[in-house]
Amino acid sequence: MAGNRINRINEEIQRELASLLRTLKDPRLQSGLVTITRVDTTGDLRFAKVYISVLDPNTTKEVMRGLRSASGFLRREIGHRLQLRYTPELQFVSDDSIAYGAHILEVLRDPTKVKPANPENEHIVLEDE
Repeated sequence: MAGNRINRINEEIQRELASLLRTLKDPRLQSGLVTITRVDTTGDLRFAKVYISVLDPNTTKEVMRGLRSASGFLRREIGHRLQLRYTPELQFVSDDSIAYGAHILEVLRDPTKVKPANPENEHIVLEDE
């Protein structure tokens, strides 16, 4: 039961942070597309790890600095919006899972690296090729 509550809180924090990120005026956060991939909150609601993915990997460090500088404001706003007993301290972590997934997809589509499971189907052309 407690795990289900934490999952709902994680989703709410992720939703609120996503809407708050659009309102921030920090130029470091405007430089690239910032996505919150997931939120992991501790059971006592003291800390929340927020996993961030940035479209341009060259701006990741600047975006992380901008988020760390805005963490106090974001925490306060989350506290007002969610009305929890404890508002978790936000810890931002860079997440490269989207870039990694795109890389895996690129490798799988490369015919020189991945051979078809059935060699008789090599003549079949997919729609996007």
